[in-house]
Amino acid sequence: MGLIIRILISAVGVLIASYVLKSFGVYVDGFGTAIIVAIVLGLLNAILKPILVVLTIPITILTLGLFYLVINVLMVYLAASLVGGFRVDNFIGALLFSIIVSVVSSIIGSIVD
Repeated sequence: MGLIIRILISAVGVLIASYVLKSFGVYVDGFGTAIIVAIVLGLLNAILKPILVVLTIPITILTLGLFYLVINVLMVYLAASLVGGFRVDNFIGALLFSIIVSVVSSIIGSIVD
């Protein structure tokens, strides 16, 4: 039950981020697509992101952790390429999208828990 609630919270974060970032080229077709995006992002963050973080430790240390933001953007781009109805047009849009989804999911998650 907790997993379903977390997916729904992430989907709400995806919808809010797409609404706020329309001028930055972030588009989500609807709530169904937002749920799929939340699931895909969750799977990518659970499976692929740890591998990328380990492989990029030297450059992450060299950039004082800022390369971690690039990894987040790559996850958003990969999700956009995998999910139809979800589009991100530029780097800044993907970066702001990942930040907004994280913040909204954290806030709503803390309220629900």
